[in-house]
Amino acid sequence: MSVPMIPESHSHVLSEFECLDPLLSALRLDSSRLKCTCVAVSRKWLALGSSGGGLNLIQRESWKQRLFLTHKEGAISRIAFCLHDEDYVAVSTSQGLIVVWELNQERRGKPERIYISSEHKGRKVTALCWDTNALRVFVGDHVGKVSAIKINTSKQGKATTSFVMFPVQIITTVDSRVVQLDYLDGRLLISSLTRCYLCDTEREKFWKIGNKERDGEYGACFFPVGRTCGSQQSLIYCARPGSRMWEVNFEGDVLSTHQFKQLLSSSPLPIVTLREDLEYTVSACSPQSLAFPRLLYLSDHCVMTWTERGVYIFLPQNVQVLLWSEIKDIQDIAIHKNELFCLHTNGKVSHLSLLPVEKCIERLLRRSLWTLAAKICCLFQNSVVLCRARKALPVDKLEHLKSQLDLSTHSDIIAQLEELISKLEPLDSACSSRRSSISSHESFSVLDSGIYRVISRRGSQSDEDTCSLHSQTLSEEERLKEFQTQQEEEHMELDNVSHASVVVDTDRNETFLPFSIPLSFRSPSPLVSLQAVKDSVSSFVRKTTEKIEKIGTHVTPDKTRQDFRDEEEQLLEVTGNILEQPQDEEVELQNQPPEEELLKDLRAITVKTLIRLQDPLVLLQPNFLRAALLDWIPVLEETFGFNTSTILDNGSSKIHRVIPLQAEEKQTFEGDKDLDNCIECVDKEQLSRTDYESNQILTNQGNTLEENTKPSNISQSDETLCKETVGSDMAFNQSFKIHPPCFIAQNIQKDLVELTTLSFELNLYERSLINDEQCVQPEASCALACRFIKDYFFLLDLERLKNCILTCHSDHPIIWETYMEGLKELTVSGPVTMSLDNGDMFKTLKLLVDLGPWDAPVLLAHAQRLYEKFGETALRPLIKFYPSILPSDIKQICKNNPEHFLAYVDSLIKSKPEDKRLSFLRSLLYPESLQLDWLCLAVSHDAPQKASTMDVQGNPRPRSHLFTWGYNQLILLLLKLPADIITKEKMSDICKSYGFWSGYLSLCLELNRRTEALANIVHLDDMNLLDRENGAIPETVEEWKFLLCLIKSHQSSNFQPIMQNGDTFNHSTPDWSNSVTVENVSLLLARVVGPDCALQLLQECGLMDKLSERFARVCEILRIAEKRQRVLIQSMLERCDRFLWSQQA
Repeated sequence: MSVPMIPESHSHVLSEFECLDPLLSALRLDSSRLKCTCVAVSRKWLALGSSGGGLNLIQRESWKQRLFLTHKEGAISRIAFCLHDEDYVAVSTSQGLIVVWELNQERRGKPERIYISSEHKGRKVTALCWDTNALRVFVGDHVGKVSAIKINTSKQGKATTSFVMFPVQIITTVDSRVVQLDYLDGRLLISSLTRCYLCDTEREKFWKIGNKERDGEYGACFFPVGRTCGSQQSLIYCARPGSRMWEVNFEGDVLSTHQFKQLLSSSPLPIVTLREDLEYTVSACSPQSLAFPRLLYLSDHCVMTWTERGVYIFLPQNVQVLLWSEIKDIQDIAIHKNELFCLHTNGKVSHLSLLPVEKCIERLLRRSLWTLAAKICCLFQNSVVLCRARKALPVDKLEHLKSQLDLSTHSDIIAQLEELISKLEPLDSACSSRRSSISSHESFSVLDSGIYRVISRRGSQSDEDTCSLHSQTLSEEERLKEFQTQQEEEHMELDNVSHASVVVDTDRNETFLPFSIPLSFRSPSPLVSLQAVKDSVSSFVRKTTEKIEKIGTHVTPDKTRQDFRDEEEQLLEVTGNILEQPQDEEVELQNQPPEEELLKDLRAITVKTLIRLQDPLVLLQPNFLRAALLDWIPVLEETFGFNTSTILDNGSSKIHRVIPLQAEEKQTFEGDKDLDNCIECVDKEQLSRTDYESNQILTNQGNTLEENTKPSNISQSDETLCKETVGSDMAFNQSFKIHPPCFIAQNIQKDLVELTTLSFELNLYERSLINDEQCVQPEASCALACRFIKDYFFLLDLERLKNCILTCHSDHPIIWETYMEGLKELTVSGPVTMSLDNGDMFKTLKLLVDLGPWDAPVLLAHAQRLYEKFGETALRPLIKFYPSILPSDIKQICKNNPEHFLAYVDSLIKSKPEDKRLSFLRSLLYPESLQLDWLCLAVSHDAPQKASTMDVQGNPRPRSHLFTWGYNQLILLLLKLPADIITKEKMSDICKSYGFWSGYLSLCLELNRRTEALANIVHLDDMNLLDRENGAIPETVEEWKFLLCLIKSHQSSNFQPIMQNGDTFNHSTPDWSNSVTVENVSLLLARVVGPDCALQLLQECGLMDKLSERFARVCEILRIAEKRQRVLIQSMLERCDRFLWSQQA
């Protein structure tokens, strides 16, 4: 019987190569009493929850070990793995409790409950989701409540409670049952029965996605395209009625609507399974109008969903249906990469894999399933003929497949295979040979020196793609026999480990239970493939060596290696003193000359210089001060053997130094270079470890060797030009002098530190002591400053050095980086650094507190390491170390991420009492120009878009002053600080340019720009801004007339406040009673100046026709109230008068 051909070119298929029924039977989840209720999967574990409250965790790698965790709180309803740390798993029970387990697999300990939440007790938990970066679980239930549980674990140690508290946080309560939760990069996606919500959990912002509601179970998921598409933002896909999806950007704006109804009119693709025969019927199907209850991101840019009818996989960016297949009665699906674990309503679990068609056929061929492989080839002919499939299924494989079929029973399939093969080009065609050459293991290229360079393509197709299937099968069987004994030993070791764990944990409820389930078609041990690669590479190296030896080089390999070693020994002797570094500081100090002899001259010149500096004429004159220090520096350099001066070419920090070589040296140099390439390519495995290390040393110290071997008399024709970068490369690559070369008495060292630091502060490193000319090039100055820091790091006051760099060298970040490198090298060892290397942030912070107090520079080095390893999370706890670490230090640490600096400053100010924050902020702003810099940062980060706050003319948009600003408190404090008029005007310009209207209005009133403030209030369209408390109410008749005329001119405009975030998030009809209209301002005018004066003023402005009957009624009420008030006042005055007269009588 012939196999029908799928008309379309479908590239993928769902395959079931493993039956999990034996696994369920071993777990006793196939009985009528216990059933599997939920499923979850990760890279390491498969989790199955049961109706009896048990959680089975099975290792996917070998299916041999499992954990069994019991719950007395009811049946397991949901399971979620922490994907960035699989040692944590969260489950929900039928009673609404959330239990978080720490498996302790790394420490081989007993699994333990680390958190039990009763926030949703008595409700049905419908969704669980983990944070992608932190240990935090998001929970949603059937009434719409969403909460977050942050986990405190034993890995973080006891220090955690000193810095962080982990309460249960209520995120929100939506209008209906939570259908699905998803989390990515700080955003939580909530899908309910009516709509989708996007939540920024850090800033506590919420967005409604789209305007149209829906009714039913519709899922939503993130689509992380940014992982493979560079800087492109991730997307969101939300299910809609009628087989539609919304494509939404990461800000919650709907970009487009994709319709899949017509695309689902094709026939379902069959599922490749070993239990049932492959069946496919070509029939016309009607378009499917479906509701997608869940959306899950699958690998290869796919989105997967399912219904009662089957499984659907889409390519939403291309608006294509990758495939859909009929699978009945699916209750839930868990995915990991391209693997699907389907839970059916009867408690059964099936394991499917989404594979390209050619990969599926390859797997079947390796398992000798000839008939099924042939049927798939015939069924997916349109996919097999593609070039991509040809690479995995060449003609010889199909020919071998055809030869394995029985002609008497599969004649129709054989005929279809022959027709398929006829459509494919033969292997000896031009295209095939070209592809074969491209994908081969090896190729050669001839260098200019004549050396053949061998290129091995490790990532290319192996020989299995070009050899016959018969040879593949034989080689695989031989390798299986070869490793059979080794595999049995591995299984015995795993069994021993499993049994040992049972013996130890016999009294536990949660133990490792050993069991071996014979699952069909498990792949062989990876050692088979590993040995095949090793054999292939060994053969390749052997053949390549033979080819190179036949090239005809005039030097034999043995002689080449011997000459190479001899040359290395000579060069190592030259550089021995340079490269030699003592490992023990005590031994080094013992070998140093006596301190009296070494420091005799330096001590004398230091005392003399200090006496000169005590003279006010020298101390107060920079030229005299420089001259005194310039007389001292040469003795310092001579004493310690350093030379900070560098001959610089005019206008450049790079010197092209000509180092001529003699003819013999030149030939030897070129020979070494060529031999280096030869030995690296051909005989790299035969080089000894000593030779390899020596080769590395020679490469790194090439410049030094060339300088040391420079001859005195050379002819011009034998010169070789060698370029070196003196200004940058030499200065930045040299090592730090952290410790003094000899013992220095404390009193002498104190004077040396004072003079050395003063020399750096006066930029004396810029003066060349050879030509006595001032270096003015910025690059040269940076290079010399860095070199001075490295040479005399042990003689510099690190705190003064830091202040000098921040004040005088803020435009040269390389100097700050050099300073931080020195601090890191100074603190390269110690308990804090060791704890930081282990990745434990909380233990590191605890050590910093316990081992304090610290010198500020040392603490700064640890802060830099913390930030480099943990990012913004490590900055907030550093507020405990103020003032040892200042905001200026943090700004330098995170200079590439100013938003992190803002978060630190905001946390630092909020750590102070509210009544002291303003004075504390003022103390931080030195110099005062920082006030404007910080204001610019605060209004430009975590702020609404300018298009939302102002129109094209630069006027405020209605109600845009109610938008939420992430650093609103910091901005208001900066605006309240006292400053001169010029600074206030600059601050007002900054607020206006970014649309921070509340601050702009307060500054306008402070600068007495009242008409400008009133004009902006009209544009903002909020009557609450016209109040006596803020002083924004008109004070004179002219201001009232100006305000009324301005409103009249804007009467034709339609000011409708449409809030996107902030305090009045509302898409419904705006509250006109609070808008700035003629009638509302007239009522305010009547209350302030009285109804009679107000009517007179309105008549002068010609606005009586704009008023309604309500205004007349309010004026009448005001008259009555005013009259009663006058009567009441008169009555009180009369009573007071009578009382006073009675007292006199």
